[in-house]
Amino acid sequence: MGSFHGVLLVGLLFLGMLVSSLCQDEDSDNFSAVYIVTLREAPAVHYDAELRRSSINGVRHGGASERLNIHKPRFRNISRTDRRYSSYIARVHDSLLRRVFRGEKYLKLYSYHYLINGFAVFVTQDQVDKLSRRREVANVVLDFSVRTATTHTPRFLGLPQGAWVQGGGYESAGEGVVIGFIDTGIDPTHSSFDDHTSERPYPVPAHFSGICEVTPDFPSGSCNRKLIAARHFASSAITRGVFNSSQDYASPFDGEGHGTHTASIAAGNHGIRVVVAGHHFGNASGMAPRSHIAVYKALYKSFGGFAADVVAAIDQAAQDGVDIISLSITPNRRPPGIATFFNPIDMALLSAVKAGIFVVQAAGNTGPSPKSMSSFSPWIFTVGSASHDRNYSNSIMLGNNVTITGVGLAPGTDTMYTLISATHALNNGTTVSDDMYVGECQDSSNFNQDLVRGNLLICSYSIRFVLGISTIHKSLETAKNLSAIGVVFTMDAFVIGFQLNPTPMKIPGIIIPSPEDSKVLLKYYNLSLERDIMTKRITKFGALATICGGLKAKYGTSAPKIMYYSARGPDPEDNFLDDADIMKPNLVAPGNSIWAAWSSVGQDSIEFQGEHFAMMSGTSMAAPHVAGLAALVRQKFPNFSPSAIASALSTTASLYDRNGGPIMAQRAYSFPDQNQSPATPFDMGSGFVNATAALNPGLIFDTSYDNYMSFLCGINGSAPVVLNYTGESCWTYNSTINGGDLNLPSITIAKLNQSRTVLRTVRNVAANETYSVGWSAPFGVSLKVSPLHFSIASGETQVLSVFVNPTSNSTTASYGRIGLFGHLGHVVNIPLSVIVKITYNTTVNG
Repeated sequence: MGSFHGVLLVGLLFLGMLVSSLCQDEDSDNFSAVYIVTLREAPAVHYDAELRRSSINGVRHGGASERLNIHKPRFRNISRTDRRYSSYIARVHDSLLRRVFRGEKYLKLYSYHYLINGFAVFVTQDQVDKLSRRREVANVVLDFSVRTATTHTPRFLGLPQGAWVQGGGYESAGEGVVIGFIDTGIDPTHSSFDDHTSERPYPVPAHFSGICEVTPDFPSGSCNRKLIAARHFASSAITRGVFNSSQDYASPFDGEGHGTHTASIAAGNHGIRVVVAGHHFGNASGMAPRSHIAVYKALYKSFGGFAADVVAAIDQAAQDGVDIISLSITPNRRPPGIATFFNPIDMALLSAVKAGIFVVQAAGNTGPSPKSMSSFSPWIFTVGSASHDRNYSNSIMLGNNVTITGVGLAPGTDTMYTLISATHALNNGTTVSDDMYVGECQDSSNFNQDLVRGNLLICSYSIRFVLGISTIHKSLETAKNLSAIGVVFTMDAFVIGFQLNPTPMKIPGIIIPSPEDSKVLLKYYNLSLERDIMTKRITKFGALATICGGLKAKYGTSAPKIMYYSARGPDPEDNFLDDADIMKPNLVAPGNSIWAAWSSVGQDSIEFQGEHFAMMSGTSMAAPHVAGLAALVRQKFPNFSPSAIASALSTTASLYDRNGGPIMAQRAYSFPDQNQSPATPFDMGSGFVNATAALNPGLIFDTSYDNYMSFLCGINGSAPVVLNYTGESCWTYNSTINGGDLNLPSITIAKLNQSRTVLRTVRNVAANETYSVGWSAPFGVSLKVSPLHFSIASGETQVLSVFVNPTSNSTTASYGRIGLFGHLGHVVNIPLSVIVKITYNTTVNG
């Protein structure tokens, strides 16, 4: 490890000198930065998709062949797996840069050639101007930053008795499907990614051509038939000088934990024992435990990530032949320009969808405000976070028979023990005036062990824990060093409404998250103290308590509910926050308190350092649930297009919780359970994912690449931007459409100011069936659907006409639903959202 870091440091030093010289040669107004450059010639995927589409009869891919006959590369008959094509494109890029800069200093970071024909380059503003003037160059975009946004969830989702059974059991669930993860890497030593856990060997997917990068901390043998590819991408970060070789690992190895966690949620092996802090919490499984994993590391602990690196990772994943891309990352800001859809990442993903790859992205953790969505485009399947029915709670019973609830994955005590506050157990040389935070128990040398030994130590939980300055881990070390029986954390009055995840503790412990409940405990404690009348010194600690323990899971019926942090719609179309006619999120999945694999050196959560599993929450955890479930759909329907997979997941989603009531959405960060109301499509999309129903959707809505292009061309002023990103002219499309006219399994209308007919086309992927149609209209809107009944043969299509009319003026979004009910039991759910409604006092019929 030491020698590897030495080599890396030499490389980084050389690169730093080059970057420094670039910057020093220019004045302060002409600084250097990383730019993503797109060329006009179409990328390889345009030709690859055409060849693959013709071999699959148009089911999985879209696009017009007549437009693919121009600007074909010299090696047009070479497949995506042939390294000669990559080398040829890189030489073309290098030749262009040399001609443009003619001896000037620059640094090319990547050549993109599969999804995007272009490159990432570190240049000055003057050099950007030179590039932009070249006829070969279509687009130049400044690089931007991105950020990262289970044991029980398979059972909660009904997989063991449902979706897995349909595919032959967990032993074959997802077999042959490759999921690519753009994340923080992976720990290849984890048993969740071993290929020897089953008696039946993993097959080798013939359609996949990825490689396993070998480094000292990701040695030969790290990959296997389960983990079939692993690479890392960090050139943009290194060029910027933010790469920390001691933390970030210049390899696919996961130094944070996030990537290991998400990969195991989607495709981790079945039946892996979850042991944390010496306690057993059940057995873990991925959603598609027989799927293959391909890792493309583009995010890092020190700084997050950058678009140039992410695009390189996506480009490589598509070229390798992944079936699904899972992105638990979001941009740090809304993309600038005429629409949020036009950014290098989303446009690369559009090309991935054209290649038949299903793309899943986390919605972001910026909720619960409206328009907080961080995943924008209709070709991306956006997933929000919901709770599931398992939770861990703890409690403490005081000597006065008062019980207070709290959190903490900790054992309980066997009897009552004496409580002693940290501030009352200080050494003679330590005072609160010397260290106002001494009550947080971060250093055992401050305390009198004779006073603490055999008692329950009370420590204060302040904002410093939230900021990571103080840690539970250090407090537990202090308690252990002082021979305390356990630890009780009381919440500082200034930490209001902070949501605590259960924290593992090897000794008895509890965190009381409510400042009010903490006051109750401290009042009892203070009233139980006995003091010397003259000196006021404490002579006896009279308060007693027993910790009940929080290792045993409890199961409720109010799940799922939409978590407060899950980003919400409407989908912002641009930086002016105009609403797009696109429903986001697409649906929600389990994302709260998820047990999954953890890197052996993972630092994303200090409380799980050194552990092999961690409990994490966020839309980052929800997205890989859907990636794994999509693998089950792809396995059953190998010729489904990405939009067909999205449709199957969406139209079968559940609208109700385990009680049969509406799914609720938390509306506030503080005290979220006291601030909730029924979820809308802008909270949960089509609903909560139903894995078993998704394998038997009945009808599907299919959308092609050409439809997405017509949509993009329909955005006002978009023609030159579309040309710059795709190399295709909007003139080649016979007509343009708006977002509401995309053949999506939802209808969203940002502004309804006149009567309108929206068309949807469904295709039957089941047996012949007769459907009846029902609906509920949004408030302020009249609604009618035609036909009311239809019979549809297997493989046939049916057009539905949805007539909408504003009946009142309102700027408040309202919601309705359309249901298609088949006589064989299929139910197709179509959410309908109308935001602004304007009526001009016309007579409304129907």
